[in-house]
Amino acid sequence: MAAAQGGQFSLRPPQLGFYADPTLAEAGLFQPAAAGQPVAQVWQGPQSLVVPASYKRYASLAPVREQFAAAGCPVFMRKSGGGLVPQGPGILNLSLAWSTDRTLGEAAEGVYHQLCGVLSGALADSGVATHFQAVEGSFCDGRFNLACGEGEQARKIAGTAQYWQAIPGQPVGEPRRHVVLAHAVLLVDCDLDAVHRLANQFEAAIGSGRLYQAAKTVSVAQMLTRRNDRLVDNIARALLRAVAASGVDAA
Repeated sequence: MAAAQGGQFSLRPPQLGFYADPTLAEAGLFQPAAAGQPVAQVWQGPQSLVVPASYKRYASLAPVREQFAAAGCPVFMRKSGGGLVPQGPGILNLSLAWSTDRTLGEAAEGVYHQLCGVLSGALADSGVATHFQAVEGSFCDGRFNLACGEGEQARKIAGTAQYWQAIPGQPVGEPRRHVVLAHAVLLVDCDLDAVHRLANQFEAAIGSGRLYQAAKTVSVAQMLTRRNDRLVDNIARALLRAVAASGVDAA
């Protein structure tokens, strides 16, 4: 785990948040994390897509974004890398932030283990067993997807990412400290066919050649045997409990 000014995560806000612009959801985490207080939040965004800045290379991006916004699905751009990520009803986000003096190469894998551990613990409370692995054909695929099922039957239930930012005003010649922002997108109770239809329509419109498969993903709702009309709220509370019980290892 990354060395940090350790301690329990402080929840900001201490309940499920909503951000009309998902790219601004984590803006309030940097300052307390830089000051040495690990912080976290669980939040939702509107029906939308979020893509990395690398998508600027597509000449048709601007008009396509206008078309999607007019149709009720804005496309936001974030600073970090990775791939397209959906947002909207039935999708929850978990963001963790803390400071470290270790390097990305030293700490990156531990960051993912920290994030996946919080997610897995919260889902286990609902009887959903998960592990991390790549799932080819899923959106924003990566080695530290959270998945259900084994081998070829594995389906992605959450995507994870991390972003590092140097803390400004540090003395010259001393080890550089960074704020680590670890983020997960959890599919709780959403229409995966509709989500993938929007994502694939967007990728086709900009000519990226990417195609995502709904069958390579699964929601928490699909993993449960009984319908729960308050599932999103229940999973949000489970995430909040898991965050409150966890902390950054300062060793």
